[in-house]
Amino acid sequence: MSTRAVALMSGGLDSVLAIKLLQDQGIQVLALNFVSCFFACAGSQKRHIPTITAREEGFEIRVLKLGMDYMRLLENPPHGRGREMNPCVDCHTFMLQKAKKIMTEIGAALVITGEVLGQRPLSQHLQALRLIEKESGLSGRLLRPLSAQLLKPTIPEDEGLVDRSRLLAIQGRSRKNQFALAEKFKLRTFSAPAGGCLLTDPVISRRLRDLFSRLPDYDMIDARLLSLGRHFRLHPQLKAIVGRNQEENERLSRLADNHQQLELRDHSGPLMLVRGQPNQQELQVLGRLLRFYAKKVTAKEVVVCRIQAGRTDEFPAGDPLDNQQVEDIRI
Repeated sequence: MSTRAVALMSGGLDSVLAIKLLQDQGIQVLALNFVSCFFACAGSQKRHIPTITAREEGFEIRVLKLGMDYMRLLENPPHGRGREMNPCVDCHTFMLQKAKKIMTEIGAALVITGEVLGQRPLSQHLQALRLIEKESGLSGRLLRPLSAQLLKPTIPEDEGLVDRSRLLAIQGRSRKNQFALAEKFKLRTFSAPAGGCLLTDPVISRRLRDLFSRLPDYDMIDARLLSLGRHFRLHPQLKAIVGRNQEENERLSRLADNHQQLELRDHSGPLMLVRGQPNQQELQVLGRLLRFYAKKVTAKEVVVCRIQAGRTDEFPAGDPLDNQQVEDIRI
């Protein structure tokens, strides 16, 4: 019976190469691709890069959605965050704990990742790699094939299940070795190496901090909305999201649930999703905000439609807010 391994697969080059190095030794790999509203590196739903790569390279893949247990981790990560809301050490540990459970279920011998020693300052220095291995419960069973020869041998290496001499000693931020290896394996599909996690983005991080502080009963729809549109808060109980284009308008409408939607009655323009129950004065501010982003609407009198739970009413939009008034309420 051949050796089996479970792999964390982001869709980026490093994780694909780690899988290929084990495949090259005849090891069967089950790749796990974790998806959330904060991971942008895996491609669109129609072109999911990890799934395409798995099909092209001949290994099995499972796509796993991160839910509220992951969101609670983001609220208070035990090992802190990077510059923004990215809890890299705890995030890696969380996913590896899930991988360990699956490793046990399928009788695999080890878990592998595409981590490279010294590539990322927060989670891929030697101390962090050791900490993640220990706290994930994978001591001796977590292999980083791209840097393995710089790290302590794992149990599968000691047992001869994995040939250590065929693993690599890559370290640092240069990706020259990885691109050369990609050529050797004739890899065709993988994601760009940077920009994959929205938790490193200052705007998304600001919105996430606002969510945690203002809405303790948030749900996954609220989390998904963080990466859509322009976000505004009139007060702690009232938030508005304004679509930036037709695609975002449609996505906001699909995620509206029981929230109010505001749009202009006789003119094309943005859709606004309202979280909370505005009074009449606040509705006027929201109408003026909506008018601010309807740049092509020049009519003197503009009517706003408010839609909620199948009911519609109307009110005048009023004059657009000015730039400073918009910035004063922007999240």
